Amino acid sequence: MSAKLENAKALYNEGIQQGRAREAVEAYTGDRYTQHSTGVRDGVEGFVEFFEPFLERNPVRDIQIVRAIEDGNFVFLQAAQSLNNGESRWVTMDMFDTDDNDKIIEHWDVITEMVEVTASGHSQIDGATDITDLDKTDANKAAIAGFIDDVLINGRGEKMTDYVSTETYIQHNPLVADGVEGVGAFMQQMAEAGTPMVYKYVYKILGQGNFVASFCLAQIGEEDMAVFDLFRLEAGLIVEHWDAMEPLPRGANLVNQGKF
Repeated sequence: MSAKLENAKALYNEGIQQGRAREAVEAYTGDRYTQHSTGVRDGVEGFVEFFEPFLERNPVRDIQIVRAIEDGNFVFLQAAQSLNNGESRWVTMDMFDTDDNDKIIEHWDVITEMVEVTASGHSQIDGATDITDLDKTDANKAAIAGFIDDVLINGRGEKMTDYVSTETYIQHNPLVADGVEGVGAFMQQMAEAGTPMVYKYVYKILGQGNFVASFCLAQIGEEDMAVFDLFRLEAGLIVEHWDAMEPLPRGANLVNQGKF
């Protein structure tokens, strides 16, 4: 595990799980800490201002880092959070930029509620975790870039199977069933309801071996959404997918530069 990955995990584990917000943010961030998390201001004081009351409201915290990938100076984490013995449960996807000393200098996240019943029968966090095929990182990132551009942005549904396996496609979005057919049915349902989901642009793609994460702006109906997608690929095709999406903050909730 690299120092940058250790620092990102420690910010979670020590700052939130162990309740040492100030000590952790001072130890693991760099000369600046630019924040994109909803409700959290920039800098050490912004982190402390948000998380000290959070820790008081949620004295029982169980946080598990489920998946992690590194790409250059960036780190991506997928975490499961249970607060106050399951009173609320969340899936968080985080992206961190780091400096030359591996300290965190910028943070993005998307947080979505964990649900019990899903269309596929899979949870939002279960599935494969092992990183393999490190020699295929660039090719897999290119495949995901193509998939997002062709299928999600430009709506070329006929090209879906150029990128997604027709034999195995395990789905962890709670509203979508397994398989290519599950995606098609979900998109059709959204369109018929008058709330089509359309991706507008890609902000960042990170990859390590068989795992690739993307951070995008999408629209569901008229609402702008920040979306993290995490894909697992085999033989150049997508075989598993996790995601998290959150409305872009507005008004009093916009206390930093925003999600992007």
